[in-house]
Amino acid sequence: MPETSPPPNPTATAYTVRELHISPNVVLSPMEGVTDLTFRRLIRQIGGVGLTVTEFVPGGSLAHGDRKVMQTVELDADERPVAIQLFGRDPALLAEGARVVEGLGANICDINMGCPSKKVCAHSGGSALLQDPALVARIVRAVVGAVSIPVTVKMRSGFDAAHRNAPEIAAICEAEGASAVAIHWRTREDKYGGERAVDKIAEAKARLKIPVLGNGDIVDVESALRMFRETGCDGVLIGRGAVRNPWLLRQVSDALAGRPITVVNAAEQRRVMFTYFDDLIRRFNRPAGAIGRMKMFAGYFSKQLPHGDALRPRLQRAETVEALYEHALAYFERLDRHEAGDEAAFEAYVPPERPVRGEISAEQAV
Repeated sequence: MPETSPPPNPTATAYTVRELHISPNVVLSPMEGVTDLTFRRLIRQIGGVGLTVTEFVPGGSLAHGDRKVMQTVELDADERPVAIQLFGRDPALLAEGARVVEGLGANICDINMGCPSKKVCAHSGGSALLQDPALVARIVRAVVGAVSIPVTVKMRSGFDAAHRNAPEIAAICEAEGASAVAIHWRTREDKYGGERAVDKIAEAKARLKIPVLGNGDIVDVESALRMFRETGCDGVLIGRGAVRNPWLLRQVSDALAGRPITVVNAAEQRRVMFTYFDDLIRRFNRPAGAIGRMKMFAGYFSKQLPHGDALRPRLQRAETVEALYEHALAYFERLDRHEAGDEAAFEAYVPPERPVRGEISAEQAV
């Protein structure tokens, strides 16, 4: 892959969670419906990631061995370091779930206090926990006491604009034995919008002795470096930006290490899309069962492709795996011709007129 010159190195390139060395200090953020084994495997294969985190699962369901939940936290034998993320509000159930996390071989048990979804918050989980500091303390204490592996917490900056209490919540987590915290600059009220404000991440970093990671709208190298510069954080978590650009973690790691930044060509884009598709199909009992996640990935991935707006609806409308592959192959044949100098390669390749149904929204995907 060709390379370009990097921006200046703004920070260290690693952090430590107890005795666990995380290098590079670039983490794949947990995303519901996204960070399954196939996607985590893809990101590790590309490189530049220091830690991967599973989709979140209910602590109680994991403790009871729910089959679907166990599939969600499937790990590769060599996927290390890796964290499994739990959500819930019952300290005892979360402690039971944490024991399963340790038994599965995860290096870290992460507690979700950041999910803004209505369903999760309605049961006082996710970011709703930020409204109950006493419960936060009981949860972290119970989970830390249940396992020997490090326990970390991911949270938002607060529940709403009037209660941006992440530094206080993070201090409680540290006092109860958490080994690191990650803070998303948005509040629960912001959901997936809001005006960027990273002051609470910086405040927590200045206040705590454990590592503090920054999260939120890291979509390119510059936005990652900006998070480091403005907060002094020990590392960054990258979420939706990695679905659109799976090389992003590697590119950020390149910049932090002072290496030339990886640039991607059509052949590499083709390889990564089909690597994801092929691995997903292998993991499903029925190929048709994979099509939803294939469309989700393609919906994001196509946004960084030339003429991706014409590819995306074709993939979203595909009714079979075979049709989806055919559309993707036809697109990359055009892209190869375009890179070879054929200016007419995309001349007749325009978005279909019929409205697209069932596209995956950001709220559904993360």
